[in-house]
Amino acid sequence: MVLIEILAWLIAGPPALALTIYTLEIAAGLAGARGRPPATGPVGPAAILIPAHDEAAGIAATVAGLKDVAPAGTRILVVADNCTDDTAARARGAGADVAERFDAALRGKGYALAFGREVLAQDPPAVVIVVDADCALVSGSVEHLCRATAQGGPAQAANLLIPDHDAPALVQISSFALLVKNLVRSRGLSRIGRCALLTGTGMAFPWQVFVAAPLASGDIAEDLGLGIALTRRGIRTRLVTEAMVRSRAASLGDSAAQRRRWEHGFLANALRHAVPTLAAGLVRGSRPMIALGAHLLVPPLALLFLIAGAALALVAAAGAIWGLWPPAVVLGAAMAAALALTALAWLRHGRQTLKFTALLQAPLYVAWKIPTYLRFLFKPETRWQRTRREGDA
Repeated sequence: MVLIEILAWLIAGPPALALTIYTLEIAAGLAGARGRPPATGPVGPAAILIPAHDEAAGIAATVAGLKDVAPAGTRILVVADNCTDDTAARARGAGADVAERFDAALRGKGYALAFGREVLAQDPPAVVIVVDADCALVSGSVEHLCRATAQGGPAQAANLLIPDHDAPALVQISSFALLVKNLVRSRGLSRIGRCALLTGTGMAFPWQVFVAAPLASGDIAEDLGLGIALTRRGIRTRLVTEAMVRSRAASLGDSAAQRRRWEHGFLANALRHAVPTLAAGLVRGSRPMIALGAHLLVPPLALLFLIAGAALALVAAAGAIWGLWPPAVVLGAAMAAALALTALAWLRHGRQTLKFTALLQAPLYVAWKIPTYLRFLFKPETRWQRTRREGDA
């Protein structure tokens, strides 16, 4: 009986811990504003760096949109990376500076950013803002990001998808999951650990940080890896919710491929860095590293509830057979709290992104994600691949 009880706690403990961390982040992220005054002061010369691979269909509109919202004198540099179309010509036609890169062996966003850094180093800006080729910055975002970097660390804009109630329910749920991750949980992490994750686009770096950052890698989640590396060096990223970067959600099939790449990249980095970062943070007494290590212990939203639900079924069975109810009670309470806070996040922030009728299909969404997680076990994504855009041939 003692062995069965130990086994039940071993089954219930890890998901209960992950659910508790998730719930604390959501609660902190939903709490009222702390009243921090907005950053003020002049904005130094900035450069917007856009890595672009075969983005001819939309690059001109992206550049035009950035020129509309960026302060006068902001340089826009497009790195046309291994392009087989006329991305470079269309970016030049829209008024951007363009650098073309061709290297069939070293492919991926990290290499494109490193190449762009070499170009910018000839006339370094004060701040570099990385924006993906399918994204748009909200007016005022460049100024907010630049001022936030004055503290010496990177700044991350709120990275969200444009709401679309006409999208399939599973795409709406995926967009809501991204909102929870990039806004609510990120704000919670910022309040708990005084740090934030980089999310790939809408990232701003002081030049002295950008010039030394480990960019050149083929990591499929290069933004996450970069944020972890900087935090472990004592360089904290600041979340700037006054700044926002937005993009359109991909189609259902392309959303699945995109989420698979993101989530496989997250899981690979979490397995590699979660425990070492948490342990190093405890040894050093570093609040940002402790919070980041704990954050990495929480799997993506669908996987979190999938694991917790399976574990709850097992320990509840143990309770029914042997009367060992405490593990089931603890895990059930943690799961109920996580679900309640997720519902509150939807009420506060998610109704514009996710219709209630689509929300009811959440169990189907979790089931839809199962092949993604099975594939991670047997054939994980290891290569960067561009997500298809609307208008692609």
